[in-house]
Amino acid sequence: MRSPVELRENLAKAILNVRSGHATSRRSLAAVLRLSPSTTGYYVDQLIDAGLLIETGLEQGRMGRPKRVLSAVAGAGWFAGIEFNAERIHAVRLDFAGRPEKSLTAPLPHEAGTGQVMNEIARLITGISDQARGEFMGIGAGVPGLVDPASGTGIHYSFLPDWRNVPFRSVLQERFQTPVILENNLRVIALAERWFGGGRELDDYVILGPRSGFGIAIMKHGRLIDGRHHATGEIGRWTWPLTGEGKEMHDALCAPAVWRRLAGGATQKRQPDNLRAALAALADRRDAAWDTVVADYGRVIGLLHLLLDSGAYFLHGPLTALGTGFCDAISSEAVRLMPALQNMTPKILPSGLGDDAGALGAASLAMEAWQPSPG
Repeated sequence: MRSPVELRENLAKAILNVRSGHATSRRSLAAVLRLSPSTTGYYVDQLIDAGLLIETGLEQGRMGRPKRVLSAVAGAGWFAGIEFNAERIHAVRLDFAGRPEKSLTAPLPHEAGTGQVMNEIARLITGISDQARGEFMGIGAGVPGLVDPASGTGIHYSFLPDWRNVPFRSVLQERFQTPVILENNLRVIALAERWFGGGRELDDYVILGPRSGFGIAIMKHGRLIDGRHHATGEIGRWTWPLTGEGKEMHDALCAPAVWRRLAGGATQKRQPDNLRAALAALADRRDAAWDTVVADYGRVIGLLHLLLDSGAYFLHGPLTALGTGFCDAISSEAVRLMPALQNMTPKILPSGLGDDAGALGAASLAMEAWQPSPG
């Protein structure tokens, strides 16, 4: 006899596997869950009775009898995803089947304070709730900087000066009366790649996030890596150059810094309003500045690949405007700098996801954490 906790966990796993397409019938669900057909059938019947799964039509495989098709009931509920940085907030609504239904974006004024950010987040969540179907099942948040998911706290973010030890989860739970779960914003982007991007069939990959700073998120064996101090992936804080001159890597390799280097501007040159478009205009440049930026990135990615040996590195943020040529050049340079990589060339890909990837991933975080209510 399974405990109520184990029952809820297995019911939630069943829903996740149906949503993802890894299971489309009772038989394939039993195989994925490694449970007997009778036990799996019991779970499916419970979920159908609860209005969370539906069984329709027939799926004819290459062999054997046709199987009835399982799918999640889109209107059973919805999840909100929030992701933000110092410049803007994205919000996304997913239905219960995991499909995006609505998104909103709001800019943040220069030097916005914590209170203003939290109020704007609440406003956007209210906005995406318009015409939502079913129960509000949870909020996922991609929070920049250091995050403590266990306590639901935003610990520190360099680009919002008063963002310190913010009780993020408790504030939103009190306001919306639904579960709230948070993670670092790059880690939720890793979930977006799993559900909506190039990570669908991968268990090991890395998110490269050179935006206003530079961090990475690591998916290893299908699990996000966090760390003892919640600081895994803060590579932008590496001393730079690596020989040590008192600066940090994000000073040279964040997206605005790369634009200044490629455009030939001073280090304090004002960032354009549309950084992505400004970088796209430089995508065909092949000069000394380009070569130097590629060499710097090649050294960083080469070191990461020797450490992590990941299946793919997905580039996110404005630098995707530099295209596949930028990614391919970095891979080649990493191998040139580090001959040990000759038989394990790092695979670097510009993400096909848009600017709302973080919000999609945050909603996916809430969706993955959801479990059916007792009884």
